[in-house]
Amino acid sequence: MSIKSLKARKDDLSSPYNQLEFLGNGIFKKGELPTFKEKISETGNFPLKPKKLEILQLNLGYMCNQVCSHCHVDAGPDRKEIMTVETMKQCLEVIKTTGAHTLDLTGGAPEMNPNFRWFVEEASRAGIKDFIVRSNLTIILANKKYHDLPEFFKKHNVHVVSSLPFYKREKTDKQRGSGVFDKSIKALHMLNDVGYAQEGTGLKLDLVYNPSGAFLPTNQQAMEKDFKVALKEDFNIDFDNLFSITNLPISRFLEYLIASENYEDYMYALVDAYNPAAVENVMCTNTISISWDGWLYDCDFNQMLDLKVNSKVKHISEYNEDLLNDREIIISQHCYGCTAGAGSSCQGSVA
Repeated sequence: MSIKSLKARKDDLSSPYNQLEFLGNGIFKKGELPTFKEKISETGNFPLKPKKLEILQLNLGYMCNQVCSHCHVDAGPDRKEIMTVETMKQCLEVIKTTGAHTLDLTGGAPEMNPNFRWFVEEASRAGIKDFIVRSNLTIILANKKYHDLPEFFKKHNVHVVSSLPFYKREKTDKQRGSGVFDKSIKALHMLNDVGYAQEGTGLKLDLVYNPSGAFLPTNQQAMEKDFKVALKEDFNIDFDNLFSITNLPISRFLEYLIASENYEDYMYALVDAYNPAAVENVMCTNTISISWDGWLYDCDFNQMLDLKVNSKVKHISEYNEDLLNDREIIISQHCYGCTAGAGSSCQGSVA
């Protein structure tokens, strides 16, 4: 496992332009596989248009205490991009007037933003129905200043969505680093101890699974059952739902696919598993993604490829929901990852 981000290594794939060039060439340029635009045109889904906006997803920064092998954000301790208070204030103004019912904070590790707690306190007053923080769990144990995060989350009724690649130590540590599994289990106990996923508390704790290799996730419901049984029997841990997410062929996962000579096979698998029913509910149709520096994107993955929204409105400072709702969604070959099988989004399967 790498200990540095692609950006810190000055790898060619740290450039969104180079990633898009790679995805547009090879088997797609040769015509061996249809481009995503060609595929959704065949099934009558082009152009892809947004529906009612439901989710505002804010990336508070790319800094993270982990360097995971699959990370599409290319996050890590060496990433210094952090959302400023000024941009946070612009986001707060939008949160107060948006029709969206869910606020989703992500990173990196969003908790590492120095103004994270201030922002949560301010945003929690806005009356958002579902207030999500996506935590990697190990951040809770990374430093004493984070040890009280479970209590802080509880105080503000935060819906915690936590990454746990598998319910076994070997697979989790292989993907996320040595010792990550044991720290994750301890953090889950801490969340359970303050009431998360416990009957009658209303405190929601969901887990996120994504495959550790070049294969697609299996059935989400079956996987959730396996996770619940294993974590309860082995560690006495409770959680609410499991979200199963397909790894998209971008950033560090794309690097892995190329290095392991699995890229073409993986893309064939994604295209073969294309499900037009999943296209109807992909996350870009009900979500606006806001980057650490305030730019607007159709989804978190487009953000990492620097594919800004196709709208006159491109920055949080000029936010206009009506104009954004009238846009066409930007697509490329990575979008196959969200439409394979039961589909994939930040909320798990979609079909």
